[in-house]
Amino acid sequence: MTATLAAKPAAPARPRLTITYVQADGSRQAVYATTGMSLMEAALRAGVPGIDAKCRGHCACVTCHVHIAPAWRAAFPPPAAMEESMLDFAEDVAPGSRLACQVRLTQACDGVVVHVPPAQRTLGL
Repeated sequence: MTATLAAKPAAPARPRLTITYVQADGSRQAVYATTGMSLMEAALRAGVPGIDAKCRGHCACVTCHVHIAPAWRAAFPPPAAMEESMLDFAEDVAPGSRLACQVRLTQACDGVVVHVPPAQRTLGL
């Protein structure tokens, strides 16, 4: 007797979002991502300069520090206490400063503009 295996249904496609990363010199890079990804994951996959992510998303460094454009800040929940604490070690902290590893993308984030600071502090990593 031969067993028949049912095909596993394909997972539904996640919506594709566009993120624009703006470098300190004003150059812009549009990146495609999907909901559920972090800003850091999207940046690493696309090779965005200035997002080093030495700790790979564990909120243990500040090498994915970004500034969320003012018009987009309300699209994200506020930073958690750990992220706020880590931002104390980042350079060029300003309103809208976030660690890209801690910012998850939702459909409401489609079109978000993120500024990459001119330098990242490495904290010895």
